[in-house]
Amino acid sequence: MSHFNALASSWWDVNGPQRILHKMNLLRMDFIHSTIRENLKLNQHAQSEDDLVYIPPYNVDLLPKPIRDNIVGEIETRRDDLLSNAKYNVLDVGCGGGILSESMARLPFIGSVKGIDLSTDVLEAAKLHKLKDPMLATKLQYELSTIEELPEDKKYNIITMFEVLEHVDYPARVLIEGLKRLDVGGWLFISTINRDFISWFTTIFMGEYLLGIVPVGTHNLEKYINQTEIKEWLNESHERKESFRVADTKGCVYLPAYGWTFTSCPDVGNYFMAIQRAK
Repeated sequence: MSHFNALASSWWDVNGPQRILHKMNLLRMDFIHSTIRENLKLNQHAQSEDDLVYIPPYNVDLLPKPIRDNIVGEIETRRDDLLSNAKYNVLDVGCGGGILSESMARLPFIGSVKGIDLSTDVLEAAKLHKLKDPMLATKLQYELSTIEELPEDKKYNIITMFEVLEHVDYPARVLIEGLKRLDVGGWLFISTINRDFISWFTTIFMGEYLLGIVPVGTHNLEKYINQTEIKEWLNESHERKESFRVADTKGCVYLPAYGWTFTSCPDVGNYFMAIQRAK
């Protein structure tokens, strides 16, 4: 924890030690927004057949362009309508200085955000930066707390654990506590790192020692978690298997001259995962 306290004063310096998180935040927000948007139940609250949006059971690219554009347009309009009426509550676990928490709180379909962390200095940096934007005053709150200390009967529509699991001693316990607090239909978004040579080379050797993108000591290869291990862990328990589903997993990589970008392989390096509570 002293490692993160030492970074507090530079947390919001986009060119400082946390610059890689600022760049990654763009990808985080894209992943969250696209996952929620693409998985909306478009006809769940339809009052009559006239309210139903046609969802073709085939690739719309097979249709003539005018028909395809009309179908896609109706679907996207319904998604816009559903999100415009949504007010999701968010729990950001391991929020750090609030980079993701602030971005989430500014989304129009987010009603409230609670960021929790164990670093007093980093949370103080988050609270100070929050004051720069008056619109965050009532939507965003920070608390010095572990997820275990939060009431289990308080449910969230979205829980995020970005760059958290590779820094804790018992990641399965943290995941269980997150799943407990997830509302039905809600989302647990995580990002962490596969345990392989490429991850060591890019995040530790290159990122810490050669390029100095993050401070030395930030990562420990032994704490990295393969994305297949999380999926296997979910399926180990009948209750978890029946109640939760992995909706999407995407790999991502940092290119020094470009920034973060998604990859087609979630089995190597960093990755994002979206887990939805089905029941």
